[in-house]
Amino acid sequence: METSQVTSLVSFPFPSVWGIHAAIAGRPIIWGTLIINSITDNKVIGTVNFRGIPIPINGFWNESTKQITFDSPYATFSGNLTIFDDPQIRIRHFILRGRLLMKPPSLQAGEYGTWIATTDISLNEYPINGNTYTEQLPPVGVFLTSNILHQLQHQNFGGYRGWTDGFLPY
Repeated sequence: METSQVTSLVSFPFPSVWGIHAAIAGRPIIWGTLIINSITDNKVIGTVNFRGIPIPINGFWNESTKQITFDSPYATFSGNLTIFDDPQIRIRHFILRGRLLMKPPSLQAGEYGTWIATTDISLNEYPINGNTYTEQLPPVGVFLTSNILHQLQHQNFGGYRGWTDGFLPY
C-alpha cells in the first residue's frame, strides 16, 4: 500500500530561514532564527534557534486564514502571515507575528509574550496566494529581524550563537 503526502501551495516558500524576535511581558528577550523545513498536510516541521542549539518545532499552518501555530519544548507560538512587497527594491517581505506562551520547563512558564519573524525574497522568486501590501510600511520588527537574518547569511551559520537582551526564555 502506498501512502502519499499532500504538499499544498503555501503562501511562503519552504524550506525557509526567518529572523525571529521574542518579547515576554513587554520586555525584549531574545533574537534568533526560525527554520521552517516543511509544510505537508498543513503540518509544520522545523526548528527555532535562540541560543545556538536548534530546537525542534511542530505545528500547523492554515492557508485559508494565513495562521500558524507551533510548539517548541519551551513555548507555544501562534501568529498570522502578512506579505509586504517593496517594488522599489524588488523585495517581498514575509512577516509572521503573534503571541507566545511560555511553558515548563522554562523559568518563565505561564508568561505571555509576542514574537515576530521575517524572511524576504526577490519579488519574482515565489508566486503567492492572497494579498500583498504595498501602500503601508511594515512594522519596525520586520527591519530588525531582516537585518539579523542578513547578518547571519554573511557569517558562518554553524558558528551562530544567538543574541540575547536580558532574560532568556528557557
